[in-house]
Amino acid sequence: MTVRSTRPTSRRSPAPRGPASRRDPRRPGEPRRVPAQQRPTVVRYWFAERLLAVLSGHRPVHWMLSHTVGDAYEQLARLAPRTPLRTRGTRPVIRDCGEHRPEDGVIEAFARIAAGDQLRAMAFRLEQGPDRRWKCAAVEVGAPA
Repeated sequence: MTVRSTRPTSRRSPAPRGPASRRDPRRPGEPRRVPAQQRPTVVRYWFAERLLAVLSGHRPVHWMLSHTVGDAYEQLARLAPRTPLRTRGTRPVIRDCGEHRPEDGVIEAFARIAAGDQLRAMAFRLEQGPDRRWKCAAVEVGAPA
């Protein structure tokens, strides 16, 4: 006589896999999407980090070529040889980054740059183009305190 278990058995099949080109945010390795209201915050920090790298001498000016519009590249080319944010010993870091939005598609941002006990300021303007990409339109660096 055969005794069968009264316990139900689970016959779950593995989750169906779609084609490799499928964009599913639950799949490992897929880029995480940032909510729309957080994108400008991420963008301003991203630009602040890149501008700091150029103005501290850690990256060449042409690294920002495709991320600038208008006179911003010329401003960077004039500022970069003087490396106004370069410090001795301590690598500069962004302590804080704020913004003001005078109109849609425009961010006027500032960053406080710290290196040891020194604190510097950098201001920059970001403009969103018709392709929805943000680009740096102007940059200024404050004098050392």
